[in-house]
Amino acid sequence: MSLTKEQANTLLQVAKESIQHGLETGQALKVEPSNYAEELQAIRASFVTLEIHNQLRGCIGALTAYQPLVNDVAYHAHAAAFSDPRFMELQRDEFPQLDIHISILSPPKSISFESEEHLVQQLRPGIDGLILTEGMYKGTFLPSVWESLKEPADFLRHLKRKAGLSPNYWSDNIKVERYIAESIS
Repeated sequence: MSLTKEQANTLLQVAKESIQHGLETGQALKVEPSNYAEELQAIRASFVTLEIHNQLRGCIGALTAYQPLVNDVAYHAHAAAFSDPRFMELQRDEFPQLDIHISILSPPKSISFESEEHLVQQLRPGIDGLILTEGMYKGTFLPSVWESLKEPADFLRHLKRKAGLSPNYWSDNIKVERYIAESIS
């Protein structure tokens, strides 16, 4: 489901207002889904990525849809600004420099493969977001990560590292799911 330009801009505004609200109150913006277009009320999963001068400043989201999209974006925008464990909380003077990117995820689908090479052959650069799971280890890369990791084998190695595994690790128990994302910025 593709959003209109107006709906995309509404989501970006909600994300911005949620971060501003967080700076003022310490809380995410509470939104009433019924005040928004039907497409923004749909139960969808999203990630909100924050950048300053093209450098990552926070990225939080959900792989599974569990709430209306407009609520999901408000919640994850606040979390990306104030709860990403890789960064200190966003400061007021950083707010004007923020670039906000929203990824709306499709439901993930399992990929069947017989080997690591077979998996790598099936990856679609620039299209696939991946979720890799091996026991208690789990990691995901949004499709936008292909911009910096263009080769499928590199993409997979880095994803294994993000999940907490060795880049050369392989097991027949690894599970991989793919999803696509509608990007808004």
